[in-house]
Amino acid sequence: MNILKQDVKDYLIQQLQDDVGLDNDINDLHHYLINEDYFIIGYNQARKWLEKESVFEAIDKIKDYEQSNFGEVTTDFTDEEKTANMLAYVLADEILNENNTYQLFSRMSGNFDENKRDLLVDSLENS
Repeated sequence: MNILKQDVKDYLIQQLQDDVGLDNDINDLHHYLINEDYFIIGYNQARKWLEKESVFEAIDKIKDYEQSNFGEVTTDFTDEEKTANMLAYVLADEILNENNTYQLFSRMSGNFDENKRDLLVDSLENS
């Protein structure tokens, strides 16, 4: 899952560099970075992205995440685009929650500003 995770991390960094999530509550950052727009658009592109690694591992990761966070699995795995975007959502959550800089910011109250953005981008690029 390392290749797909790196793709999502690169996307998060680009979103941050494009000022996505600025001036909003830091605890809503995941939503703004990955849930306001599609990570992948198009069935063919989604299928190709998912096939970079194990599709079955991707489905299992989504199932585990949804079951543990929502109490049920709702992703339609017959739809490559929905599967790819949900996997990006799950991996983005994982990436942010594994990042010490993000964890520090999320424990503080307040808005996500340019200084925090720059520190988070640097932290993501170097992890």
